[in-house]
Amino acid sequence: MYMLVLVIKHIELVDELVKELVEVGLHGGTILESTGMASILENMEDMPMFSMLRHLFEEENEKESSRTMFFVVSEDELQAAREVIKRVTGGLNKPNTGIMFAVPVSFVEGLGA
Repeated sequence: MYMLVLVIKHIELVDELVKELVEVGLHGGTILESTGMASILENMEDMPMFSMLRHLFEEENEKESSRTMFFVVSEDELQAAREVIKRVTGGLNKPNTGIMFAVPVSFVEGLGA
């Protein structure tokens, strides 16, 4: 089992992602509203170092909220989910699109299995 984490900047894609993930067999997950670190940095005027760093992160998309999605999945579900996420998002290689990663899960309780 794995925990798949997706932080997506384009929140308008979340509904389509959920629909397509269900279609490939993912039926449970958690979605949280999240904010990127650059958005926090830009409000730290009292810290000169952060104020200077802020200018590195001034793109408009960086100021918007994002969604963080968590799923506990099997290896087969992980591969299917990755394909859906890449297809729906157009890939995560462009700046300000998001990040996806998976970590091994040593045990799971509460999935009804």
